[in-house]
Amino acid sequence: MTRRPTRKPDVSRRTFLQKAVAGAGATAAAALGGTAARAAGESAAQSPASGVAPIRVPAEFAAGSAAAPVRFEFPMTGAQVFARACKEEGVAALFACPGNYPVVHALATSGIPAFGGRHEGSMAHAADAFIRVTGEIAVASGTEGPGFTDMICAIACANAARTPLLVVASNMSIGQEDTESGIQLGYQQPTTEGLKKYGKRLIIPRRVHEYTGYAFRQLKSGVPGPVHLDFPSEVAAARFKDATELESFYDKTRYRTDSRPHPSPKDIATAIDMIRKSERPIIVSSNGVFYARAWDALKRFAEKAQIPVVESGAMKGQFSDASPLSANAAPTALASADLVILAGQHCMPTVGEFAFGPDARYIRIDQAHEDIGRNLPIDLGIVSCELAALEALADAVPAMKHDAWVAEIAAARKRFEDQNAEYYKLGLGYTDAIHPAVIAKELADFLYRGALPKEQTTIASGGYGIARYVRRELRSYRPGQVMNGAYQYGAIGPDVGYAVGVAAAVQLGVGPQAAYRGHPIVCITGDAGFGYTAMEIDTMAKYKMPVVIIVYNNNAWGTWTQAQREPRALPIHLFQENLRYDKLAEALGGHGEYVTRPAEFRPALARAYQVAAREGRPAVINCQGKKEFWDRATYPPGSLGKIEPGVMSYYH
Repeated sequence: MTRRPTRKPDVSRRTFLQKAVAGAGATAAAALGGTAARAAGESAAQSPASGVAPIRVPAEFAAGSAAAPVRFEFPMTGAQVFARACKEEGVAALFACPGNYPVVHALATSGIPAFGGRHEGSMAHAADAFIRVTGEIAVASGTEGPGFTDMICAIACANAARTPLLVVASNMSIGQEDTESGIQLGYQQPTTEGLKKYGKRLIIPRRVHEYTGYAFRQLKSGVPGPVHLDFPSEVAAARFKDATELESFYDKTRYRTDSRPHPSPKDIATAIDMIRKSERPIIVSSNGVFYARAWDALKRFAEKAQIPVVESGAMKGQFSDASPLSANAAPTALASADLVILAGQHCMPTVGEFAFGPDARYIRIDQAHEDIGRNLPIDLGIVSCELAALEALADAVPAMKHDAWVAEIAAARKRFEDQNAEYYKLGLGYTDAIHPAVIAKELADFLYRGALPKEQTTIASGGYGIARYVRRELRSYRPGQVMNGAYQYGAIGPDVGYAVGVAAAVQLGVGPQAAYRGHPIVCITGDAGFGYTAMEIDTMAKYKMPVVIIVYNNNAWGTWTQAQREPRALPIHLFQENLRYDKLAEALGGHGEYVTRPAEFRPALARAYQVAAREGRPAVINCQGKKEFWDRATYPPGSLGKIEPGVMSYYH
């Protein structure tokens, strides 16, 4: 049985809610008007007075959360041996659908917070997002055959993002191989070939703990990546009376090490010499800095040497956008950099993919010796854990000044913000629908310049066209504040699934989310993407996840411009117009808002946020746009481009 984690009373959270509600302002209070009763606690479904039973969370959820975890001891099954090791390794969450029952039941029973959703793919995306904003290991589980193949897109996304995702799946019975019995049609390991760091189909029951050790050694060492284990029924159900019946039944300290590579003094000296000779150095902080929890060392190094920092990765916030050294929102300055220090950039750009000039020199810090020099020629490779390298650089670099360069960054940031303001003004002029520039600016004002502490709200950033506006306005002030959904793989549709994982991380207060435990999160997506994972609103509702989902509804795929002059092809790219995604949210136990004009968005956002904060219910704000907004000639500024890295980044 899956279980909802217990939320302890949080006085600071109650105090925040009082302030947030009070700070929403007279406009939001007036907008609450006739919907105040519903926002205060009435279900979004029909009331009992209507003769239709209301939506409710089953009583088993409360019973499950009250049940005490079990520490498995011998005799144990293979599934229990695996679950015990996962618990001891600190696995922080399980995301699954029914299936692979012995394994997922053992994981949940051991006390690992377990979340059951509607689709294996969505829940695998949730696990990926959870890891991206916490840095901790999560498990995604699927059943053999169709359930597992539903997860493939999510595994590919996690692989592209270098996420240490543990994928476990049931597999055909060894005894029924080659019989095509039921849905057990084949081996699953080849399916994830090229999409994982390590994988194994377990076939010898007594080696279950040994291969669990293999899995965690890969998950917690070197450059991260997904690990895929398959459990045939003979392995999951095998029974062991004591440790002598298991191979390599060692404690985790015996089958792996937490030791990490450190940089050579010679490489550090060379790097310092290159920095001394540089006039416009810049640091690119990416995934490796986050997983190494190296943000304090990054800050010390950057501030001591006065080197600007720009972020690139599957998560953002290792370096605060409040710092005058942040170059995230200064895209036009990037081409001026003469020395680029790539820290933890595991997914390397090709030549010209980043916005730096052709004459820039490169230092790359990475744990994979064999990867340094791939895609982008480098001038110095430092093989090291990112934390160790940044600490060594911070210790060795002299106090420096780069006043002219920092001023250039500030000027570029001002130009960028002025351009955003111009787009917002243009968007306000379109009054027959809501323009994405309005959504972007009003959301940023609400999150960062209103009653909420600017570092509080964690974001699941998704969508396609809407992302090119909203990401220009999103900012990060602490680690893991923004989860960058479309990192390298660019899958359509995982955003609501991602939001489940981000919300679970904040709900549980895992890793860098601890200080913001229980607060609402925000997810941005498009109408195309929403259709893929929208049923997970039910998952959010039953686990009381406070999520505000902003759906940009422009009645079309973002690809419609490819066929606008081809009448027979155009319908392929279009949806029905004015669909009510907000009503879908209400039917699944959430709150819905429908916004059709610019002035309606901010009050709707305030209402949705209050529902999420007060009731722990998800809310969908259905923002009615129009597909023609992507046409630059008719509706400037039209579809925007992107610049990598920084806030505009889409794939990196």
